[in-house]
Amino acid sequence: MPANSPGTEQAEHIADLWKWAWVALLVTGVLVWGLIFWVAGRYRRRSEDEIPVQTRYNLPLEVLYTIVPIFAVVVFFYWTVTVQDKVLDEVDNPDVMVEVTAQQWSWTFNHSYGDAEPGGEVVYEAGTASKIPTLVLPVDQTIEFKLSSPDVIHSFWIPGFLMKMDVIPGQSGEDRNSFQVTTTKEGTFMGKCAELCGTYHARMLFNVEVVSQADYQKYLEDQKAQGHFAEQPLLGGADAATQKGLAEALSHHSDGGEK
Repeated sequence: MPANSPGTEQAEHIADLWKWAWVALLVTGVLVWGLIFWVAGRYRRRSEDEIPVQTRYNLPLEVLYTIVPIFAVVVFFYWTVTVQDKVLDEVDNPDVMVEVTAQQWSWTFNHSYGDAEPGGEVVYEAGTASKIPTLVLPVDQTIEFKLSSPDVIHSFWIPGFLMKMDVIPGQSGEDRNSFQVTTTKEGTFMGKCAELCGTYHARMLFNVEVVSQADYQKYLEDQKAQGHFAEQPLLGGADAATQKGLAEALSHHSDGGEK
């Protein structure tokens, strides 16, 4: 498991699925290995003149070998869908809204300022090719990530949260990919892009700091005092450091403008 995982309530469900899936696979593996060694020993040829009994088929075994894998797939499918529903379940009023912009080749994190409504005033952290940004989150709070890209497909991935999701260009508003997490522990996590997005894909790294709620509020005020404050989320433009909206950025690119 990645360091500090599972770091959210949702990740605990994923970790349990992984753990019990490995248990089931190991049990299956031990059974199969045991049968292989038992058959190899029990039915080995004991003399040069001995010819083993030749069997064309064994109907009961063939039925068993068909039913058991189907049953295993059904069980795995059921628990996968159950965990997926829990992980993607969203509450109507999250405590924190972060509009994430993935751009070639860094990240911008827009923290809603004053409420958790998208599109309003934000405090932001903008990364560049030479600066790895830090995503600061409060502990024991439900955070919603809304994902935007002004150029190509990226993938927002925090391994310690055991969760990633594609960031699709052209999506805007409530039609964007999004998911929620509820943090459970303070600590430092690593983040990265999990989609090959161009020449400097490997530079798309970010840090995640889960802090106390008091420290999170202090972070927002400090960012605002430093001038990292905007009336609208930064969704496009070079290093997402300008107020070009997503539609304007896409139009600029389609007209042959500089990315």
